[in-house]
Amino acid sequence: MDQSKIDALRAKSVPAFAHLIDGKSVGASDGAVTDIVSPIDGKVLTTAAQGTAADMDAAIASARAAFEDGRWAGQAPAARKKVLIKWADLIDAHALELAVLGVRDNGTEINMALKAEPGSAAATIRYYAESLDKIYGEIAATPSDILGLIHKEPVGVVGAIIPWNFPMMIGAWKLGPALAMGNSVVVKPSETASLSLMRMVELALEAGLPPGVLNAVTGEGAVVGKAMGLSMDVDVLVFTGSGATGRRLMEYAAQSNMKRVYLELGGKSPNIVFADAPNLAQAAQVAAGGIFRNSGQVCVAGSRLLVQASIHDEFVAMVSDASAAMRVGDPLSLDTHIGAINSQPQLDANLGFVETAQAEGGQVVLGGNRILQETGGYYMAPTIVTGVTPDATLAQQEVFGPILGVTPFETEEDAICLANSTVYGLAGAAWTADLGRAHRMVRGVRTGVMHINTYGGADGTVPLGGVGQSGNGSDKSLHALEKYINLKTAWIKL
Repeated sequence: MDQSKIDALRAKSVPAFAHLIDGKSVGASDGAVTDIVSPIDGKVLTTAAQGTAADMDAAIASARAAFEDGRWAGQAPAARKKVLIKWADLIDAHALELAVLGVRDNGTEINMALKAEPGSAAATIRYYAESLDKIYGEIAATPSDILGLIHKEPVGVVGAIIPWNFPMMIGAWKLGPALAMGNSVVVKPSETASLSLMRMVELALEAGLPPGVLNAVTGEGAVVGKAMGLSMDVDVLVFTGSGATGRRLMEYAAQSNMKRVYLELGGKSPNIVFADAPNLAQAAQVAAGGIFRNSGQVCVAGSRLLVQASIHDEFVAMVSDASAAMRVGDPLSLDTHIGAINSQPQLDANLGFVETAQAEGGQVVLGGNRILQETGGYYMAPTIVTGVTPDATLAQQEVFGPILGVTPFETEEDAICLANSTVYGLAGAAWTADLGRAHRMVRGVRTGVMHINTYGGADGTVPLGGVGQSGNGSDKSLHALEKYINLKTAWIKL
């Protein structure tokens, strides 16, 4: 990567963004716009259309018309595949531009952003493009005078609400399989980080996706997100974000057409380190990265560190040293390890969690404070809190920030009990050289993803889904396609 190219892209002005409806750039119906503030320096970067319920209704109507006339769903699988592959190629071709635009919008460090955003999004789109012509129907086991066929059909109109932490990556997890199966889609980016996803949608149209098949509406969740949830013409709603919003979306579905709702929600993922871990130094480095990358703004972040008591002090010191060595700063600098917090409200919430942790008896052994305030941006030091009890706020509530809570344990049974002591179940990890213990931890910890002797890195070939209040359904892998199809039985008397 070339720092001079990054700096040149940083210096470019960013045009105002409007909705994309029926293949056209359209402003809000009442003309309203909202400022897009960069977390790098707290300055206004550009504006985006401040959507209304009418705007969302127009986008959904466009998607419905596109689905009903078959301009995409009616195309041969090979034709859809060709368009999606071209889209992935365009994302790759514009990767640095997209990554820098996204960093200016949400503050992720550029080294991570380039790989996790355009790199991941292009790979995901390409994966589902390659899979779509390999999804077959079925023939049932029936008597000789009956033919039972099971067809896999697109559901119709999909509504997708995408979060601010990885808008392109998570956006692709929804858009790739939904479009591959022939659906039309309306996407609502986060109001605090929409620019890279909107540009990605523009590239889809450039790749040849017919107008109306993919629409995007920017604006507040309480307005346009609510309109999507209450729509009688959205067949499936997919969402990644907070539990509180997920609950509201389920309520909206019940109040409208009982649309299927798939939710990927919060996590309070345990990273469990046993005394027999094969390499404690490596485990400490990975533990630091597992919570502090993207300033902890990662749904699967290893935010609870559970350490066997016999190595607790030694290991906490190792994690502290590894964390202190991570450079926080300008996310568009290649030398930066940790970028900015997404917004001022998010930073304030993070600092509030530190205060609460201390009030509940936790000891801050690293960080705990805002830094680089002179830049005007939103930066926080990597923070480690020890003495976190199982019922403490820091052990029970998702922070979504660079704060690691540490709790000791004695036995394997204690570790499993602690790991399962929250309402969440998104991810987790265990570090041990004992093969039997590793398998017992995989079975015993209630979670969607369980790592052994690593943390993170699972690619698109395996599903990501949660249990408990971490959600339902799965993103990634062929299993994600199941959310975007209807099964239809044909029972034929011969």
